[in-house]
Amino acid sequence: MNPTPQHLSGNYAPVTEELTAHDLPVTGTLPPELSGWYLRNGPNPADAASGHWFFGDGMVHGVRLENGRAVSYRNRWVRTTRFTDGARLRDDKGNQNLTAGTANTHVVRHAGRTLALVESALPYELTCDLDTKGPYDFDGRLGTAMTAHPKTCPVTGELHFFGRGQASHLTYYRADAGGTLTISRPIEVPKATMMHDFALTADHIVFMDLPVVFNLQIARTGTTMPFTWDDDYTARFGLLRRDDPYGEVRWFDIDPCYVFHTLNAYDAPGGAVVLHAMRYPELWRKPADDSEAGDISAVLWKWTIDPVAGTVREEQVDDRVGEFPRTDDRLIGLSSSHGHITTGNALVRYDLTTGAASAHDFGAGRTPGEAAFVPADENAGGPGWLATYVYDAATDRSDLVLLDADNVGADPVATVHLPTRVPFGFHGNWLGDREA
Repeated sequence: MNPTPQHLSGNYAPVTEELTAHDLPVTGTLPPELSGWYLRNGPNPADAASGHWFFGDGMVHGVRLENGRAVSYRNRWVRTTRFTDGARLRDDKGNQNLTAGTANTHVVRHAGRTLALVESALPYELTCDLDTKGPYDFDGRLGTAMTAHPKTCPVTGELHFFGRGQASHLTYYRADAGGTLTISRPIEVPKATMMHDFALTADHIVFMDLPVVFNLQIARTGTTMPFTWDDDYTARFGLLRRDDPYGEVRWFDIDPCYVFHTLNAYDAPGGAVVLHAMRYPELWRKPADDSEAGDISAVLWKWTIDPVAGTVREEQVDDRVGEFPRTDDRLIGLSSSHGHITTGNALVRYDLTTGAASAHDFGAGRTPGEAAFVPADENAGGPGWLATYVYDAATDRSDLVLLDADNVGADPVATVHLPTRVPFGFHGNWLGDREA
């Protein structure tokens, strides 16, 4: 008898119902000024089966906060064509169906639209009640899949992102603050690598071309991630100036590694670009299998790219393994003094200037996911809270927990008790009413 795969067991296992619950019980005090939704996306296979954790149908879980109350909880599958019709991402000739993704990785808002994202397909637009409106292609201007990690410039309101096409190149995109796609620029790379994230600064786009490479033989099996480590592929970062989006991409070799997620990047005095991200020494040297579904082996690193000298300085910031790095999104591309990661049963918040760190340990059997920064006021870099779903193995349910971002080691500010568990998932955001 085969054991249940890890990514379908425990709190990785999907929930089977879509729920709506009102007037949720709260321990502590919710900040009365908070009004909006905390949303988080993740894989939740509708048929309770999938070959890899990354393959499950997207489900968004949301908690509505308003006037010091936890007004409601709601979870909904994203109704992609794969979910509703069983559509495949590629047909028998290898042609891509950009509406047949899982939409299971992230949920963001731009120009008044809430979008569920996965890097292999088009975004799907959601209503404020998490109903699916349908695929969104920027009025026909988006011709490839879209990364699940777009970046909004806090100064211009522009949305920057990239897409991987069927050929071994990527395309850099930019949409203005009103949501109109204004730039589509192909960039040639030697092979189709698993470029999951990138970074934005006030002056630059930073691409990460790393040695996890598409493997057609594995892809044809359809059973696991179609990428493997390639010792012969050079690891490198690419810099593109924002004021010259069709200009040269300058590439800088780095030590072999892989990065799923960046924390932030900024332009330092003198012209260098500083990037913080979670670094894996390698990934998927053998085909990705279920044993890696919950494996965490990344730690926080800092890279300083000097375009004048043509050099990159690489430094390890901490030795705690973790993932899901985040900062105050209103400081994306700017020098942010703090950032945080999720590690085991804790959240760790870093002072990115001094390297000092503080942590909140949720206790045995209580496991947090990614934490989003929830601002307390309109001042970027000011006070706020870290919001995350926390799974409690003792009750087999989850809570939404708010921590004081400036004092993460203290007791939670508030804990919202949910009527169900939220399976381990990926990324989300606080969508405040005042930013709508």
